Amino acid sequence: MGFARVNTVRFLTACSLMLLAAAAWTAPGTSLAQTDPAPQTDSRELVDRLSERRSETEIELDTIRSSITVSEEKIAGLQSEIDKLAGDTASLKQALVDSADRRRALEEQIGESEARIAELSGEETVLKASLNEERDVLADVLAALQRMGRDPPPALLVAPGDALDSVRSAILLDGVVPEMRARMESVLGDLRSLQAVKQERENARDALAADLDSLAEETRRMDMLIAENEKASAESAEALAEERRQAEALAARATDLNGLIASLETEITSARNAALLARQEEERRRQMSEAQREEARTRALTSSPDKNRITPAYPFSDLKNRLVLPVAGDILRRFGDPDGTGHEATGITVAARPGALVTAPADGTVVYAGRFRSYGEMIILNVGDGYHLVMTGMEGLKVHQGDFVFSGEPLAQMGARRIASAATLALETDRPTLYIELRQNGKPVDSGPWWADKNDGKARNDT
Repeated sequence: MGFARVNTVRFLTACSLMLLAAAAWTAPGTSLAQTDPAPQTDSRELVDRLSERRSETEIELDTIRSSITVSEEKIAGLQSEIDKLAGDTASLKQALVDSADRRRALEEQIGESEARIAELSGEETVLKASLNEERDVLADVLAALQRMGRDPPPALLVAPGDALDSVRSAILLDGVVPEMRARMESVLGDLRSLQAVKQERENARDALAADLDSLAEETRRMDMLIAENEKASAESAEALAEERRQAEALAARATDLNGLIASLETEITSARNAALLARQEEERRRQMSEAQREEARTRALTSSPDKNRITPAYPFSDLKNRLVLPVAGDILRRFGDPDGTGHEATGITVAARPGALVTAPADGTVVYAGRFRSYGEMIILNVGDGYHLVMTGMEGLKVHQGDFVFSGEPLAQMGARRIASAATLALETDRPTLYIELRQNGKPVDSGPWWADKNDGKARNDT
């Protein structure tokens, strides 16, 4: 019996020490031995704590993001790497696509880490609230242990000169244990969970910092590659600049997308040439036999495309269930959903991280890159087969009108917050959003069949 009581005392002592540690986490500066039993945390108070914790977590993440820089040593290494590609347009474009792949993967990992850190912060807050409610358990246990001494031996040896006190302590302890053991076990479970959550959160925070560091380096590499790529095409810059001025004038006069695209392909040389090449390729395929078309389709989809191509490597009609969405994020609205104005959406809307990279989902010619009416910054790609991809909502355009871009090549990046436009009305989010519309022969069509299955609800770059 004495041995069992020793084990009981040891159990409660361990519980108390752990609970004292919990007290430091849950109510700093409070003496539990002198505190009245804590009132139960009501749901409103817990919601307020969780909201406050979310704000603290966002501030913490902002601090981590703002602390990331790329060292001069790394910049010098990147410059040396890019100097080796100088003048090689094909290699530069491929390097841009590869850099975009790495950046997209990092952005996705960062988004998942940020979401997990926020989730763990919430779990930590709930566990602390639960532990805070059990302070009355600890107060009773501490009172019992104070009667038995700080390092209690077997019950009858606690106070040799006062057997009665020893008996009273043992009786009190025996009364405490049956009622409290289950609660103490529950509290210990919460403590272990809290320790695990805090450790996982710290690990996620370290992983996030490492990924942000890699992202900063990859972003710098991409900016340098783009600058080198523009330098390589400097001889045509003057002609393209004149075309951009013409396009801006046409955009100012156009009243809708149909009018803009039609005028661009009529009056702008690069857009007109892109449309002509697309029609010629379409006509060439139309004249092929079905067997020849199937052979060409199989060859195109199983071999590496020509790095010096100036027309799409694959017929757009053959790319169903193969395209990756232009930005990593969450699809908030799909084709045909209510658009907030009493009509149906004619495109899809993806919510992304601030600063997320926007890439070309398919090969195509940039027939327009600039601001258009209430849409803000807009990019229109002629992807062949009579199709145009229209994207709005981004900032920091990285391509120019007349450029031929490869699938996966960087086009722009998202801003810091959502840009208000007609295409994004009634969206309950502050995150920046990319609007994507597919048009065939001037009419909006559902782009859903073209996106890879892995894009179901998430925009991923892992196809």
